[in-house]
Amino acid sequence: MPTDCISFNDTNYFSSLVCDYLEECQELQPFYNRFPKLENFKNQIEEKEVSYNQTSRNMLVLVLKEQYKTVNSSRQTLDNIALLEDSKTFTITTGHQLNLFTGPLYFLYKIISTINLTKALKEEYPDYNFVPIYWMASEDHDFEEINYFNFKGKKIRWNRDAGGGVGDLDTKDLDKVFETYSKELGQGTNANFLKQLFKNAYLNYKNLAEATRYIANELFKDFGLVVIDANNRNLKRLFIPYIKEELCKQTSHRAVSQTNKQINELSGNYKIQVNPREINLFYLKDGLRERIVYENGVYRVFDTDISWSEEDVLRHLDEMPERFSPNVIMRPLYQEVILPNLCYIGGGGELAYWFQLKAYFNTVNVPFPMLLLRNSVLIKTKKQSEKLEKLGVSLKELFAKQQDLINSQVKKLSTIDIDFSLQKEHLQKQFKALYELAEKTDKSFLGAVAAQEKKQVKGLSNLEKRLLKAQKRKLNDQVSRITEIQNQLFPGQSLQERNLNFSELYLEFGDQLIQQLILNLQPLKGEFLILEL
Repeated sequence: MPTDCISFNDTNYFSSLVCDYLEECQELQPFYNRFPKLENFKNQIEEKEVSYNQTSRNMLVLVLKEQYKTVNSSRQTLDNIALLEDSKTFTITTGHQLNLFTGPLYFLYKIISTINLTKALKEEYPDYNFVPIYWMASEDHDFEEINYFNFKGKKIRWNRDAGGGVGDLDTKDLDKVFETYSKELGQGTNANFLKQLFKNAYLNYKNLAEATRYIANELFKDFGLVVIDANNRNLKRLFIPYIKEELCKQTSHRAVSQTNKQINELSGNYKIQVNPREINLFYLKDGLRERIVYENGVYRVFDTDISWSEEDVLRHLDEMPERFSPNVIMRPLYQEVILPNLCYIGGGGELAYWFQLKAYFNTVNVPFPMLLLRNSVLIKTKKQSEKLEKLGVSLKELFAKQQDLINSQVKKLSTIDIDFSLQKEHLQKQFKALYELAEKTDKSFLGAVAAQEKKQVKGLSNLEKRLLKAQKRKLNDQVSRITEIQNQLFPGQSLQERNLNFSELYLEFGDQLIQQLILNLQPLKGEFLILEL
């Protein structure tokens, strides 16, 4: 299938932090471990090999086998789970919220980036094994962020009350959402596949975590994807030493606060994504997920009557580690403690908060993973490509804000020169002579000259705008066609991948959607892919 690329910087949709990272800006180097290049994985493997023990491997495999008991998985996935017991096996991980029916399209891109990186690493380092992991954010509690997906310009929403970690939410009332979605899908082979996928996941599995695992497995089991739900008693037991450190010493608060200060002092004016609390843990119990605070020598669960002394909270941790949940600051550490992981693949916002964590990892002596920006893709049809070519719209122009795109195209198509730059330049030359004259006479005359210059430049700008507006009316047909195709490819004036659900494209392209993404996504290339299907 035809493909093209554009730099992330040229899309104007990615932060300066992400673009500078991709350029390996020297200022950012203290905030990550190794840049994701094939040759750099050798040292990452050696570092992780020393730090990750066999006990952790055995427990990880035991938990995964238990979680996959109710899943009809592939031989590739089951083999990958078994391989994790081998000291020569490492993981590449991506994480995602438990969005209803996967949420935005980039869910696919995250996972396929992960799968394809494991393939590239196996070719480069054949003596080792590499397993793609999808980490389900089952302990998140932001239900309003995940309870819908967009389909053909409509929101398919799951309305209900929710509390606690979203992974435990029961799915019993999703039959109503299924009815709504089924009507929107219509008939056909691809529509029937999507209906069955939704129905089997949400009507046959008891909670959101199990349903999401089913969907991810159905879509990617042929590629050996392993899905993990880390909200697990035995996995949390491996993390107890770090939870104790957090409760007793508040290590993460000090380390991340210092890093945030360093980032704020950089010349790039980068935005801080997360601010640490004194204790970066939540407490989970019976639909409750609330933060743990330390006040006046007492540990307590905020906004409840649950409290402990230090001795009691540590005893409770040893007895019931599953009730202690890491927040956004500690979740990455939890991941790296329980997995033999080399690299985390995420979006720009995710990478930005990972950059805040390296000093914390160093403090607790856990290897910091390599960080890789997930693949981004714009999918278009052959018909859309032909329209763009006929309209004379380039890839770079297509990514412009709509008003900027229209203005540039009208100026390009117009038989009249709409750019008044020459007239403004001529005007400024005339006023230069007036300024020289004013200097020789009364200096109060300077203010009058400056005011007149400002007035006339503004007048020319207004005339330029009016001429542009008139030409837009004259070229209304071309403007409408340009607007229409950009709206198709950038729904809601945003990136396609942040708006559409995968099912909208699957309905049109079927199995080809995932197959072509697997063939074309190159996670280490570092460019935005435009793919024609």
